[in-house]
This record gives sequence, C-alpha cells and structure tokens, in this order.
Amino acid sequence: MKKLLFFAVFTVFAMSTSFAQDEDGGGDATSQGTWLVEINTGFGEVSGSGTAFMLRSIDGNTAYALGAEAGYFVIDDLALKAGLGYGDSGADGVDGTFNWKFGGKYYIAGQFPIGVDINGASGNSFSPMFLGFQAAYAWFVADNVSIEPGLRYGMGMNDDADLMTGDNGIFGVNIGFNIYFN
Repeated sequence: MKKLLFFAVFTVFAMSTSFAQDEDGGGDATSQGTWLVEINTGFGEVSGSGTAFMLRSIDGNTAYALGAEAGYFVIDDLALKAGLGYGDSGADGVDGTFNWKFGGKYYIAGQFPIGVDINGASGNSFSPMFLGFQAAYAWFVADNVSIEPGLRYGMGMNDDADLMTGDNGIFGVNIGFNIYFN
C-alpha cells in the first residue's frame, strides 16, 4: 500500500510539472459563485456502482454505470458537490442500483483538486456506503473547461461495502471532464 501511495503522489507531481499553464491555474473558473458540472470515467470501480461513466464486459457479462456531478463554489477554490448515477452489474436476476455522492472539492493553487465525499448505492436490499478521497490535476484546456486525471480511494463504511471490497476499500483511476459556469 505504501508503494501505491508513493506512486500516486509521484504521478500527480509529475503531471503538475509536465503541463504548462498560467500561474493561477484555473483562475476565475474556481472563484466564488461559479457552478461546476463534472462527468467522470471510472476505471477500477466496482461494477455498476458510482456516479461515473463506465462500461465493462467480462465473459459475456456487461456492466455499466451512468452519472454526473454538479457543484457550487461557496468560496474561492472550494466547491460543494452532489452526484447521481445509475448502474447495472449485468448479473442475471440482479436489478440495477441508484448511486449518490455528496462532498467537497478544494483546488490547491487553482489546479490541484482534492476531494472528500460520502457516496453509496441502493438496490436489491443492498446499500454499500463509502468515504471517498480523491486527488487530481486540473488541466485547463480553456478558461472554463478542464480535464482532470486523478486517483480515488473509497473506504467502506458499512457491512454491505465490506461485502464488496473485503476490508481493503476500492482504489480507482479516473479522468474527469469539467465545465465551469460563472
């Protein structure tokens, strides 16, 4: 786990030095009063769970998830966020799950977002809940559009989450696509 954490920190640092940007990163995009709409891809997430876009097919079993998140910057660089999604594991006789997320996202120096959230799913009398941590790099391709490659860890908060992950939690890699509205 220590090697994985070191690799994550090194990756975020390497990405931050490899992209040329203005000194203020996102600048006005992360200022107070701005709205944020975010769509993520999910790699390494649990099948059919989350507020990200995911499609996976293994041995003829196709799982998918659809979702999005929105937030509002209550102060410069700090957004409060909520997300909704729907996922289906593709397993026979198992209905899909409704997924939700509430949390905050803080942009260090306007371009290094870190986030903490509570997220979960419900369906089929199964309701796992996680405490999520995320770190990324916001590459602003326009004044109001960013691409955010990031790392995410979800720590199980109840018995249903432990059934999905054991006691190890969920580690994932994602790419976020964000639009900021002033």
